[in-house]
Amino acid sequence: MDLLANLGLGFDAAFTVANLGYCFVGVTLGTLIGVLPGLGPVATIAMLLPITYGLQPLSALIMLAGIYYGAQYGGSTSAILVNLPGESSSVVTCLDGYAMARKGRAGAALGVAALGSFFAGTVATVAIAVLAAPLSALALKFGPAEYFSLMVLGLVAAIVLANGSLIKAIAMTVLGLLLGLVGTDVNSGAERFSFGIPELSDGFGFVVVSMGLFGIAEIIANLEKGERRDIFATTVGGVWPSRDDFRATWKPVLRGTFLGSLLGVLPGGGAILSSFAAYTLEKKLAKDPSRFGQGAIEGVAAPESANNAGAQTSFIPLLTLGIPPNAVMALMVGAMMIHGIVPGPQVMTERPELFWGLIASMWIGNGLLVLLNLPLIGLWVRLLKVPYRLLYPAILLFCCVGVYSVNSSALEVAFTVAFGLLGYLFIKLRCEPAPLLLGFVLGPLMEENLRRALLLARGDATVFFTRPLSLGLLLATAALVVILVLPNVRRTRDVAFQED
Repeated sequence: MDLLANLGLGFDAAFTVANLGYCFVGVTLGTLIGVLPGLGPVATIAMLLPITYGLQPLSALIMLAGIYYGAQYGGSTSAILVNLPGESSSVVTCLDGYAMARKGRAGAALGVAALGSFFAGTVATVAIAVLAAPLSALALKFGPAEYFSLMVLGLVAAIVLANGSLIKAIAMTVLGLLLGLVGTDVNSGAERFSFGIPELSDGFGFVVVSMGLFGIAEIIANLEKGERRDIFATTVGGVWPSRDDFRATWKPVLRGTFLGSLLGVLPGGGAILSSFAAYTLEKKLAKDPSRFGQGAIEGVAAPESANNAGAQTSFIPLLTLGIPPNAVMALMVGAMMIHGIVPGPQVMTERPELFWGLIASMWIGNGLLVLLNLPLIGLWVRLLKVPYRLLYPAILLFCCVGVYSVNSSALEVAFTVAFGLLGYLFIKLRCEPAPLLLGFVLGPLMEENLRRALLLARGDATVFFTRPLSLGLLLATAALVVILVLPNVRRTRDVAFQED
């Protein structure tokens, strides 16, 4: 009954004209940036963070969340029609989705992707609603030692699950932790690494770092790419799958939903890992694996269901523990802090209308996405023909205006450009910036909880090992480190990195 009462509170909060409007804006923008190759949800949310200053906290979170899971829907459209993933989690959809389009079955592929995504998003939102209360109750038992150990586990897990070189993933995480040290020490009041620059007395702004690394860097990198887009299917035809299609895809959709819901909770996992794992699982279970890559509809249904489920359940550690499992959730932490909300289990008790309103908005958003994706396929096809050279000047101007509007500081705009150039360098060096952002967000929180735990224990460092929950989290971290250094795991990562 408590769950139903809480959901009722959430729907009351979400079903206002303003919040419904921002939900619609969020999922529409998410679909749009998912359809257009080159921009992803991380860059878009980073660009839109300054706008959230003038919004109510719930409205801001509803809009940003809609952008994230909306991009998972939109990414399948360009993957199927153009063979270009509009969003990184839609990479595997290209394999069979584009092959279906070449066989004249683009409509069926798009329909299965949209309906599978809707089902997975709905089920994953139920999982969030059911698990939120018990996990928050568990999190209330956490002290500073447990939070420190949990954040260490999160960073190590992000390194384990990051793409590419292990050394580079570690280096990016450490660099993020170092950037988080810039600013005023909370205990002594002394400035650290500010070099006498007044704007750095509070450290680098979250908007500055995120917009530079993900927004401007992506724009520079996209300018290098060719603009040739072969849209194979300009007329899609019927998007409602046939009875045979439903019969072939209902099991892959269920498996993808289950797998994505589990992997979405993991730090560094989310939508990308979920879609790859679901595709691999379907290929292994198939009676004829050779069909995959040739237009197997299961190769569209499973990953599209998994990436949406993973996108939704990645909110669980954010809402219940205050720990961001991926770069998008780190941006959501930034949006909450902008409004003076400390992420964690206390949000459920202190701001229940915000907590349950966000969950309720996900059901509303998933319904809106089906309405947007199926009837408006023709519009998305036309948008795919817009040259990127016409888009990037407006995006760049929007970035600079947004950063300047936060503190009216021209120097922060310069810092954003510098981080953009640094992000472009990372792209050229094939260093994934997501671990850096996680380190930047979690670093100050780790330091604060480390100091608080040691102060309460009067300098006794064994407090991290004598408290059962903290010890369990550290043992899980040690297990991940052991997995990480296993020769076959490192060899697999190196091979995947070289082939990328």
